[in-house]
Amino acid sequence: EVFMAEDMVILARTYDLLAWLVPKAETFPRLYRRTVAQRLLDAAMDFQERLFDAQSQGGSTRQRHLREADAALNKVRLYLRLAHHWRWLNHGQYRHVSLMVAELGRLLGGWMRSK
Repeated sequence: EVFMAEDMVILARTYDLLAWLVPKAETFPRLYRRTVAQRLLDAAMDFQERLFDAQSQGGSTRQRHLREADAALNKVRLYLRLAHHWRWLNHGQYRHVSLMVAELGRLLGGWMRSK
């Protein structure tokens, strides 16, 4: 199967999320950088990697990678909610990143349904 151009959008948007998130996570309190911040970044990078895995596969293997990407994105949502709850992200930052994550969820859902 040829990798479709519309699937490239999710990869570009995920890159944008990581480019925003990595420097932001470095501002989280030092005490939590090795735990919450690291898990947030790991989940976001796992999401990107599962997309790459899905891109290179087909059929049920692709679907498995997409489900794993979905699970990673849910973890990203959790850690972002916690960061906002603890005021490591202000309302504007949380709104911005939440919109990015929501778009990724829509794109991922479309990819899961299309193949």
